Amino acid sequence: MRFQILGPTAALGEDGEPITLGGPRVRALLTLLALHAGRVVGAEQLIDGMYGTDPPDGVANALQSQVSRLRRALGRDLVEFHPAGYRLVADPQDVDARRFEQLAQAGRQALAGGDPERAAALLREALDLWRGTPLADAPHAEAAVAALEELRLAATEDRVRADLDLGRHRELVAELRQLTAAHPLRERLTAQLMRALYGSGRQAEALTVYDQARKLLDEELGVEPGPELAAAHLAVLRADPALGAPAPSAAAGPLRQGLRAQLTSFVGRAEELDQVRARLRDNRLVTLIGPGGAGKTRLANEAAAQEAGDVCFVPLAPVSDPSGVPRAVLAALDIRDALLHAERPAVDPVTRLVTALADRRLLLVLDNCEHLVAATADLTDHLLAACPGLRVLATGREALGITGESILPVAPLRLPPVDTGDPLDYAAVRLFADRAAAVRPGFAVDAGNAAQVVRICRALDGLPLAIELAAARLRTLSVDDVAARLDDRFRLLTRGSRTALPRHQTLRAVVAWSWDLLDESEQRAAMRLTVFAGGARPEAAEQVCGLPEDVLFSLAEKSLVEFVAGRFRMLQTIRAFCAERLAESGEESAVRQAHATYYLDLAIAADARLRAAEQLEWLARLDEESDDLIAATRWAAESGRLELGLRLTAYSACYWWMRGHRVTSADLASDVLDALGSARPPALDEEYAMCVLVSGWVGHGGEGLRARLDELRDALGWTFLPARVEFLMMLLSMLVGPPPDFQQALVEIARSMPRLTPWMRSLSNCGAAFILQGLGRVDEAVEHFEVSLAGFREIGERWGAVLALSGLGSLWQEQGDYRGAHALADEALTLARELGATTEIAEALCRRADALLHLDEMEAARADYAHAAELARRNGSMEILAWADLGQGEVALARGDLDEARALMTRARHECPAGWYSTEETRERIEAGLTAVSRAVSRGTAVSRPVSER
Repeated sequence: MRFQILGPTAALGEDGEPITLGGPRVRALLTLLALHAGRVVGAEQLIDGMYGTDPPDGVANALQSQVSRLRRALGRDLVEFHPAGYRLVADPQDVDARRFEQLAQAGRQALAGGDPERAAALLREALDLWRGTPLADAPHAEAAVAALEELRLAATEDRVRADLDLGRHRELVAELRQLTAAHPLRERLTAQLMRALYGSGRQAEALTVYDQARKLLDEELGVEPGPELAAAHLAVLRADPALGAPAPSAAAGPLRQGLRAQLTSFVGRAEELDQVRARLRDNRLVTLIGPGGAGKTRLANEAAAQEAGDVCFVPLAPVSDPSGVPRAVLAALDIRDALLHAERPAVDPVTRLVTALADRRLLLVLDNCEHLVAATADLTDHLLAACPGLRVLATGREALGITGESILPVAPLRLPPVDTGDPLDYAAVRLFADRAAAVRPGFAVDAGNAAQVVRICRALDGLPLAIELAAARLRTLSVDDVAARLDDRFRLLTRGSRTALPRHQTLRAVVAWSWDLLDESEQRAAMRLTVFAGGARPEAAEQVCGLPEDVLFSLAEKSLVEFVAGRFRMLQTIRAFCAERLAESGEESAVRQAHATYYLDLAIAADARLRAAEQLEWLARLDEESDDLIAATRWAAESGRLELGLRLTAYSACYWWMRGHRVTSADLASDVLDALGSARPPALDEEYAMCVLVSGWVGHGGEGLRARLDELRDALGWTFLPARVEFLMMLLSMLVGPPPDFQQALVEIARSMPRLTPWMRSLSNCGAAFILQGLGRVDEAVEHFEVSLAGFREIGERWGAVLALSGLGSLWQEQGDYRGAHALADEALTLARELGATTEIAEALCRRADALLHLDEMEAARADYAHAAELARRNGSMEILAWADLGQGEVALARGDLDEARALMTRARHECPAGWYSTEETRERIEAGLTAVSRAVSRGTAVSRPVSER
């Protein structure tokens, strides 16, 4: 296990993934123990570091509590107790702070031993371990923080010294100016800046730096410059060769032609930077590809800046003609046109480049090649073949397509999930925070704005340029305002750097540049792909877009779409731009019709398989397509394609039910019904019925919904057998309840059995079992439940098996066999979890809790009810939520907490949907519970046993 404390505290497992640690006190404790890894840290020292000078009462117990929490997170063996305190059982090498100190010391020794190249490598490795403010989670460890910051600054000075000894004067100037501005009284840094300026041929500037430093020391401290700074001043005056040659030459170190010193920090790409450098060690041609605004240019610039040898950076964006590519490289290399005599033929640019580079070791960076990809590929191939010491790093939307090319995709920055605990762990948020602080001093991501910052970064796909443009708007807008206006992102994000390329000054220009490079068929495919909400498999994209697969893959090659895990996906920003083009094209309606038709066909194909042996495979398939099923249904309702909307709702209902998508599907069904009005498509009676039932899942809809439900109850009744929409049989039984004549019902069920599908037959046996249970014919009910269960198992249908197990369990519960009911609920819970059916998981938890309640295992029952409530609340299963809150109320009642019992049961009464037979028992149980609470209050006594037992 590795521990990181040079920034936010983190513990990384053997797989490199972060371990969940818990709250701030646990993180502070780990920080302090990791700082002294392998050594015992006294309890007093830990308390001081965690609580400061004003610890709370009972702090010793509080420390033990935090230690227990840390042990649960890391493992008990890693945090040892000693009479003098506690010890983190870890090798100091596994703690980044200790590793930093060792590397810094080794680098200092290499520097003293005359090996600047090794020293620079060691010191860079040490400094790369820093991720932010050290010991950030231990706010009271100020002394240790100050010591680490001092070590970091000293290591930086040593690394600069090593780079100066290696002749890297030019690229150090900008960094040293920043360092001396931050630490104006640090004489060593000032002396190093003077040396870097002198070695870059800027003697006058070096002397000016000394003069400014001397005045500052005099004004601030009343002292003269120290020996090191005075010696640097004298060396510059004497033109001492030890400082570095003042004119460009081999002695001045590697050339850095065309590289710009950056004005902003480099955020979130450390891993990619390492990948680029590793690729360049092993390959002569590396191409960075990715969508516009992903940060390819900056990454290439940073990688080139860290090269030990000569580098030439060639910006190709201003070049418009293919013939201008070799001339741009000549200009970047500072190879001027010679004066030609009339009788002497001109030498073509490519030949001149080969002559200049034939014997030279150089990294050539060709930036922004996408609009000149063929010309760039030809030149690169020719130069690499003729110049063995040449390496090329190219950037663009697509690869050059040369044999031997190493392609490295540059993805957007890593995004946090919506409910992340610490958004600054993610590069996209750190970039936003960094750039926002530049335009609004003092800005920081905190609890008050973190959710909106995460929303902004996610809406912008983690694209660095888009994030920087959004952060720049904080000059005049609040974070909330920026987040609220992202629906019109192209109008919002329009104020980039005035000195940037025109296509990098607005978000629209970034995407438009890529769009303009597409041919007509590629543009058509990009427009049509925007109708997919969750990406598309190749066969779906080909069918809906009406274009061959090779055009779609061409878009992936040009970074307009990603092809990930077998699906074409668009970044939201690109999708928004291309959707505008689709709306302008006049073909949006036809494409959306094709999209909805495709998903209707998929829903019909999937529906029957969801209740068969292939159900796990098809549930996973529909999970992939869920966003598009929803989008297709919503469009059908909004556009008046009501028959299409009814059929999509009906054939998606089983999937939505099994996955617990109650709120979303009920809203969609309500939209379809509202658009339908009083119309009733005669040929779609089953689809209409299913749509009504789906709209009532969450118990909302008012009088209109209740009227529709009553109409269905009267029109169809319990004997109705669907011919097309098989799952309607199950939902209808929940609405209409038991038949008026149980004996006649059993006869009707037996008569219908030969006409039923295997799944409907198993469901009918389950229904018959419930009827027999109501008649008190327990043995026959058990037999039918078992036949139903066997039938579901034979066809491989887990959801139906859960239904039969639940029915059998309720029978045992009714008979007082609570152990048996508990075992069956456990079995149903296992199947429901295998199925991933959230609602059924919640129901099984409630059934198990009911059994536990009667077994007087109150804490276990309360835990199951609470978990069920959480799951039901998340997916809008109001009947399960009411059941779970009722159960928690019964636990409270049994314990004598009458106020809590009344509050929970009252809440359950409001949550329980009306108009459904399946919720009648819950409503009756709620009323009985509230009555029991009132009686207990009037008696002034607590109830010692469950309500349902009394």
